[in-house]
Amino acid sequence: MSARFEYDEAFSRNIGWVTTKEQEALRSKRVAIAGMGGVGGGHLLTLARLGIGAFTISDFDRFDIANFNRQAGATLATIGRPKVDVLSDMALQINPDLDIRRFPDGVSQDNLDDFLRDADLYVDSLDFFAFAARRATFAACRRLGIPAITAAPLGMGTAVLVFMPGGMSFEEYFCLEGCNEEEMGIRFLFGLSPGMLQRGYLVDPSRVNLEERRGPSTIAACQLCAGVTATEALKILLDRGGVISAPRGYQFDAYRNRLVRTWRPGGNRNPLQRIGLWIARGQLRRMKEAGAKHAE
Repeated sequence: MSARFEYDEAFSRNIGWVTTKEQEALRSKRVAIAGMGGVGGGHLLTLARLGIGAFTISDFDRFDIANFNRQAGATLATIGRPKVDVLSDMALQINPDLDIRRFPDGVSQDNLDDFLRDADLYVDSLDFFAFAARRATFAACRRLGIPAITAAPLGMGTAVLVFMPGGMSFEEYFCLEGCNEEEMGIRFLFGLSPGMLQRGYLVDPSRVNLEERRGPSTIAACQLCAGVTATEALKILLDRGGVISAPRGYQFDAYRNRLVRTWRPGGNRNPLQRIGLWIARGQLRRMKEAGAKHAE
């Protein structure tokens, strides 16, 4: 027996934390999400359950068994299927009235304006190492006046930065211009999490290798990312509650039961941040040496 979908009934339990009028406002919003992998699928499904009515999603990848530990939509039945198709189908099972635009070739300079068309908010879910696409997308959001959120899954926690129109830009904060990929990785990671709360319980540093574009991950972190992103999205889209935006951010680590609020005027140009980056480079060098010894 097929159930009849009713928006008001489906999301009635949101009422109380949002008003009926606010729920209707969320229904009219469009969120663009680039990347349907580690965090992107979770973002889409969580925001769909919040009652967002329209999405634009992108990803060129297909599900593989290595995605099972963390990615929404990764099952034996979906191996080999495009991530945008799987996650779109899952979201439509939550709300069949959703307006979903799919970009199965990912985002690039050529399609960014179309990808961000009508978007009220952008949620960054690109692979950690997709620096060219990430920089281009944040630059386009800046040009188009679209708020942007990035919530990184780190260890068993999340680090969050919000970039608002008229505020500090992604490039001003992370200072990636002229850097090679390894340096971009260090600056992006340390810019997101100056406190580096996750570092204390990394049991096998040899598993981190920026040159080979690999590192460990957990579902705990991805789900935390979805929760905090949905909360920030609600505040931005409904214009309520204080939104902490760059150069301010925060990191919550569930393993260590710690919340750190960060403030880095000048972003990675901040003197404290420059010292931290110098230390981080040394730690990365030691990790690489440990990895080389482990390989032997």
